[in-house]
Amino acid sequence: MINFKFLKKQPIINKLKSVITGRDRKRLINLSLFSVLISVVETIGVTAIMPFMAIATDFSLIETNPYYNYTFHLFDFHNKNYFVITFGVLLILFYVFRSLINLFYIYLLNKFSQEKFHLIAYGLFKKYTQIPYKDYIQQNSSNLLKNITQESSNVTLLIQSSLMLLSEIGVLILIYSVLLFVNYEITLFLTLLLAIKGVFLIKIISKKMKVLGVLRANMQKRIYEVINKNLANIKLIKLRADNDIEYIEFIDPSNILVEANIKAATMIQVPKFFLEAIGFAMIIGMMSYLLWEGGGDISSSVGVFAIFVLALYRLLPSLSRIISHYNTIQFNYKALDIVYEGLNYDSELAGECSIAFNSEIKLDSVCFKYQNEVNILNDIKLSIKKGEKIAFVGESGSGKSTLVNIIMGLYMPTKGRVIIDGQILKEESLLSWRKKIGYVSQDIYLFDGTVAENVVFGGEYNESKIIETLKKMHIYDFLKTKNGINTKVGESGLLISGGQKQRIAIARALYNNPEILILDEATSALDYLTEKRIMEEVYKISKDMTLIIIAHRLSTIDQCDRVYTIEKGKI
Repeated sequence: MINFKFLKKQPIINKLKSVITGRDRKRLINLSLFSVLISVVETIGVTAIMPFMAIATDFSLIETNPYYNYTFHLFDFHNKNYFVITFGVLLILFYVFRSLINLFYIYLLNKFSQEKFHLIAYGLFKKYTQIPYKDYIQQNSSNLLKNITQESSNVTLLIQSSLMLLSEIGVLILIYSVLLFVNYEITLFLTLLLAIKGVFLIKIISKKMKVLGVLRANMQKRIYEVINKNLANIKLIKLRADNDIEYIEFIDPSNILVEANIKAATMIQVPKFFLEAIGFAMIIGMMSYLLWEGGGDISSSVGVFAIFVLALYRLLPSLSRIISHYNTIQFNYKALDIVYEGLNYDSELAGECSIAFNSEIKLDSVCFKYQNEVNILNDIKLSIKKGEKIAFVGESGSGKSTLVNIIMGLYMPTKGRVIIDGQILKEESLLSWRKKIGYVSQDIYLFDGTVAENVVFGGEYNESKIIETLKKMHIYDFLKTKNGINTKVGESGLLISGGQKQRIAIARALYNNPEILILDEATSALDYLTEKRIMEEVYKISKDMTLIIIAHRLSTIDQCDRVYTIEKGKI
């Protein structure tokens, strides 16, 4: 397994790189450049209103101001009213353009974010299915589901907040550049004040947001686990006739999650109101300063004052959003950790190099154990001829299922070898080998779909082949009394009987014409007569197959060529 302690030490940039592809980087560069354009447009939007207000209130500026005068004569205006009206119309058109370009930027940003969410979710889903089986069974399925659906979305929000942060910083820099040009003394003073307040807000809030983010992730994990556990055991819950414990299991982490989200949502708004108060204080302070400098007369400084008021009107919300985006990043940082770890799981190195099975499966001194545990299997020596029918019996925990998992290539031996027709079974040929195997477990899973969909189970849909396979398992006649192969089975097969469920599961295993059929206590939940009938059908169908059975009743294996008893990991 991968070293997660090492992963956690990785900086945020490295973790973001793991979820961002080469194509994403190009799109991010384009979005970043677009954000620069947005910054320029926003800066013009703040500064352009003042010239218009100045000239609209004082037409004499057209003659006295060299820029106005030059523009007036360049476009051959003969009427000052027309000049001002034209200026106003152009300004209106500019603000319309500003709105449209901002909307387009938001559209591109949301498009990128949503597409990224689906790609991250798909990446996690694919990675989880590629985890080595012995590692996968140690995972909590509800936690994996949460990561795919929830944490992927949270990482997307983190990326989006990072882009918005960049855009707002661009606006901030450009507007400050203009203000420095207008009056660097006032600007530097305002910068110092805002910087102190900004750092103060970040220091106070961001640490708390990070803690709340970890709490959110942990509580969501617990909630998913509770939901999965209880919905999967709904019959037991109903029979208990007392659901208080289950409700408490849900409500306690849910309440903590709600409280964490409330605190986070409130804290994100703190900079906005805090900075608004500071803004008004700054405006009053700036007016007082100009009055002091002008000896009580600020008429000459009205233009400068107005520019700073408008700039603060745009800057303060921008600064507020910068802090909010930063806090959002902190709140969702745990999600980035989770996704980063998920995407960096060691994948199973299963290849499709061809491997033939014409003669024999041989287990040569096979041992197996989980990490840092005692051996589950010890020195297994076994030969299975092609076409043989063999069975494994033994007490629960003796190692029967583990042995079958090794034969199927789901586990690789800790020691020893699995040899197929003289060729050692290695990772590069695992997929080729597994395609030769049909498997039916004790815990049969039928999803909420049709019989046909459950038989195919994501494979190539062939109606005639489906019908043929169902006929082999003597269930097609029953289905014709319903809706044929389109009969709904319900979640976990709740709409059909145990025997019908079993026949469909075996049909699924037979659908791709396997060379080896493995039944892992597949009929243990059935009554004696139903089990006997199904096993008789299995023996007939598997006449030309290699059949491997893990059995709990000796009556089901009376037609096997050989029966092996496994005890404490040994044959």
